[in-house]
Amino acid sequence: MTMALDQNADIGDDALLQLYANGDQGAARILTLRLAPRAYAQAYRMLGNAAEAEDVAQEAMMRIWKIAPDWRVGEAKVTTWLYRVTANLCTDRLRRARGSSLDSIDEPADPSPSAADVMQGTARTDALQGALMQLPARQRQAVVLRHLEELANPQIAELMDISVDAVESLTSRGKRALAQILKGRKAALGFEGDEQ
Repeated sequence: MTMALDQNADIGDDALLQLYANGDQGAARILTLRLAPRAYAQAYRMLGNAAEAEDVAQEAMMRIWKIAPDWRVGEAKVTTWLYRVTANLCTDRLRRARGSSLDSIDEPADPSPSAADVMQGTARTDALQGALMQLPARQRQAVVLRHLEELANPQIAELMDISVDAVESLTSRGKRALAQILKGRKAALGFEGDEQ
């Protein structure tokens, strides 16, 4: 089975999804290894909660397996579809949580060792996550997709069902807001010599 996995490693997502639909479990493993971390990262950045992000990533992957038999190759990229489904699942969770403040969502415990560089990295990540959680949901989604997931503006526009100009506006306002939120914390986060 390892040989089949190695052979499938260079195959595109569409082809792997078709192989899975035809019963190839190795293709499912490869797609899971490729796509689940992306779904989790996007969900974590949008929700700020590791457990919720895991649930969203699992749900998004389950939806991929359900649509596999009906997937039409060439109509959309599997990753684009995954980003959209993940964003929608996150948005649904955020809407349900509106009754409680987003600030009340607990940050996950940090299981990393206590070395100084790891602590510095954790402080930076926490500061960014905290700042992201202060942005309006659509702004946060645009900033995460553009600057953390590194998607192009046209792809984000398609995912969010808005114009490219709207994406540019959301990301620009989001970056300015993040800079304002994090202003004065450069030294504490170890960025005292940085220009940005």
